[in-house]
Amino acid sequence: MSLGHLRLDLNGQGLPPVAPESAAIGRSLRIYYAPGRAAELDGFLARFLAPGELGFDIGAHVGDRTASFRRLGARALAVEPQPRLQRLLRLLFGRDPGVALDQSLVGSQRGRATLHLNRANPTVATASAAFMQAAAGAEAWRDQVWDAAIELPVTTLDALIDAHGEPQFAKLDVEGFEAAALAGLSRPLRSLSFEFTTLQRRTALDALRALEALGADYSFNACLGEEMRFALDAPVHAGTLARWLEALPEQANSGDVYASLEVARVS
Repeated sequence: MSLGHLRLDLNGQGLPPVAPESAAIGRSLRIYYAPGRAAELDGFLARFLAPGELGFDIGAHVGDRTASFRRLGARALAVEPQPRLQRLLRLLFGRDPGVALDQSLVGSQRGRATLHLNRANPTVATASAAFMQAAAGAEAWRDQVWDAAIELPVTTLDALIDAHGEPQFAKLDVEGFEAAALAGLSRPLRSLSFEFTTLQRRTALDALRALEALGADYSFNACLGEEMRFALDAPVHAGTLARWLEALPEQANSGDVYASLEVARVS
């Protein structure tokens, strides 16, 4: 795949060529649009979204999840605060009426906050000072440098639902801000996921507590890294998932927790 002439096919419609603005974004495009990955992603996410339903891609990055939602026939809201990545998303999805774009941070309440940019590695841009502090003390993260910052509006999941409708699936990948984002949700969603890291297990545990506070009977499973298969043999409750997260070795690094009100979706 030539990144200078990347074309994504959404519902059979070709899009204009994408010219990435940096080597870092080009690297992400090569990773997240690698040959064969779309079919694997679609096969996994089909358990969460059906044609005509709505998916939220919070922390959309280069839009691979948004693209998958559309291939599955679902509508998508792609929320990405980084200006360079938001421009890329407009190139990829700006002509698609089934995709709404939003350049906000997602947190516990509306307002404004600072997004810290890592221009060499845009996958780890964060609004969490605690995330950067944890990275500063971790050997595996010592080469990561947050070398720019911008102030942006903060919205909430509740506000996004009011504006766009309730999603049947929401994916959150916001680099240490997952618990804050879920604190801005006052109603249970059918299914959702949030990223975890062994760098900040406490954030993942706080995110689990935020879901429990909604009073819904969620079942949980998880994936490690970018794997599109569940790591647990069967769905578990929040307490069991918390113990699993606490026992993960540091080298596990990251993954995603999946929660659903319908146990079969995380089986």
